[in-house]
Amino acid sequence: MELCFATNNQHKLDEVSTGLGNAFILKTLSDIGCTDELPETSGTIAGNSRQKADYVWTHFGVSCFADDSGLEVNALNGEPGVDSAFYSGSRDAGKNIQKLLRKLEGNSNRKARFITVFTLVLHGVEHQFEGIIEGHILADPRGTGGFGYDPIFQPDGYDHTFAEMSLEEKNAMSHRSRALAKMLTYLKKQIM
Repeated sequence: MELCFATNNQHKLDEVSTGLGNAFILKTLSDIGCTDELPETSGTIAGNSRQKADYVWTHFGVSCFADDSGLEVNALNGEPGVDSAFYSGSRDAGKNIQKLLRKLEGNSNRKARFITVFTLVLHGVEHQFEGIIEGHILADPRGTGGFGYDPIFQPDGYDHTFAEMSLEEKNAMSHRSRALAKMLTYLKKQIM
């Protein structure tokens, strides 16, 4: 089965292609001729995911899936949330991390969670799948792997950050892998 992953983020493509295995042919936006900037204006993680998948289906007629993810910090009333990628006003991960750490200075409540929502549009029918991982925000970044907030997010039950994990370790338990696993379970039922 051919599916388009509606993203231009190479890190996400790498994570998801590892999880998809051989049952699916993964197409990128460029593979289907989409050079458009996909809409992300809904104000929610689930809504942004839906907008991107619906856009590809409506304009290109290709079965696809899209995701949106966010980091929600308890002490900041869920910030950065849907604005995670542009928290500092830019897509610069270092600046986003600096802003988050500044806002948390002196706060002992470091609880946070990563959320991913995948929206699958399969032959025009929409389905959503959510993955969540709980953890906390460190005072200082650690590790060089991953992307985004990975250097400051330490999942509950682990003594290292996402950025200190191998791609395989992170994929075994991340928010994205949990949402992806739910979507794959559904997809595999469709092709059997």
